Amino acid sequence: MIRLLIVDDQELVRAGLRALVENTDDITVAGEAANGREALARGRALRPDLFLMDLKMPVMDGIAATAAIRADPILRDTPVLVLTTFDDEDDVLDAVRAGATGYLLKDMAADALRAAVRTAAAGESPVTPSVARQMMAQLARTPSRRARDQALAGLTEREREILAHVGRGLSNEEIGRALFLSPDTARTYVSRLLTKLAARDRAQLVVLAHRAGLVD
Repeated sequence: MIRLLIVDDQELVRAGLRALVENTDDITVAGEAANGREALARGRALRPDLFLMDLKMPVMDGIAATAAIRADPILRDTPVLVLTTFDDEDDVLDAVRAGATGYLLKDMAADALRAAVRTAAAGESPVTPSVARQMMAQLARTPSRRARDQALAGLTEREREILAHVGRGLSNEEIGRALFLSPDTARTYVSRLLTKLAARDRAQLVVLAHRAGLVD
């Protein structure tokens, strides 16, 4: 018997999922949670075989909860099957990076959902076809770590200084004051770094700065 913990902030959705997955001889719902924090607490208490996890929730969202489950010594081996109405490619990759076993959309058929639960419980990774296409497209556009390391090595000394300050969380104005540059010049350097390092946003620059050892 596969014991599920359903995690969704909407009570009606949880009730609907319960009705769908329990209409079978081999799946039962061990419990429910309305956010990621509750999921962690109830997971430790109930020890389910699988988390069925929504992404968009208050208090702690599904991505943060998945990462926390993976870091928890009690729960880290419990599969997390992400189920959401959203198919944004950034959400998809963030969920996978956090450790989700599979990623499904809520508009899938009931039989497909039950099959995905069985697949995830067996240690495999169910992903709906539309999500799989998005993941492949995003990965094709994402530079490899080697390419980013090469780009980091090719930065000028000034660009490395700028990146280090971004890694410390400084704004463009603060970077300008620290390096005796105008805010517009600092902004231009940051934009250039985003392009050179193929970073999506400033947060990725922070990660790259720490990875490159530019920040203590």
